[in-house]
Amino acid sequence: MALAQQYAQRGATLGLVARRGEALQALAADLPATCHLYPLDVADETAMAAAGQDFTQRAGIPDIVIANAGVSVGTLTEAAEDLPAFRRVFDTNVMGMVHTFLPFVAAMRQAESGRLVGIASVAGIRGLPGAGAYCASKAAAIAYLESLRVELRGSGVKVVTLAPGYIATPMTDKNPYPMPFLMPVEDAARSMMRHIERGSRFAVMPWPMSVVASLLKILPRPLFDALFAHAGRKPRGLP
Repeated sequence: MALAQQYAQRGATLGLVARRGEALQALAADLPATCHLYPLDVADETAMAAAGQDFTQRAGIPDIVIANAGVSVGTLTEAAEDLPAFRRVFDTNVMGMVHTFLPFVAAMRQAESGRLVGIASVAGIRGLPGAGAYCASKAAAIAYLESLRVELRGSGVKVVTLAPGYIATPMTDKNPYPMPFLMPVEDAARSMMRHIERGSRFAVMPWPMSVVASLLKILPRPLFDALFAHAGRKPRGLP
């Protein structure tokens, strides 16, 4: 929502996708921009392909495509009842990103321009207890985006991977544990826009979280295990 508001203020024509049609309509009503609305689920590859084709026919090949859909929920591998949550998280956070980009990649490559932006998470850097589905999905998103970036090297199409830390949203409001460096959503959107404009290959935000992420990458596994075995956990249940 905050990214849509930022781009609308710059006069962009927007294609907006969300599962909740009423919320989508309410958002578009407040934006000073032309908006094409697609109330659908990013996990639905057929619907996403149709939406991409419709947007291209109406507005042309987009300059920027942002895959921002994501769900987070606590999961346990030992609990069979959590399997639907695992599937939902991967279908949204990983396949939803693929479905978002697919309708546009060939046209962007042919035009030799454009940016494909994937919103991953700092949670994709290391695996956290009780968040196996979410951390694994974001790690998969980071690897997928890197593969796509290399595939498109020299084509004129830039692939931008953004890995934010905690952002103050309804999703993080449910977290029953401390969230260091929590960003207001407007600040996060402005930071993301700066990285998108620069064509950053990979960026963690805010900058203190990027320092933490760098340290986490090199933290020896025995020490990581000892430090995070009892970390706070997100409540279980389908989002």
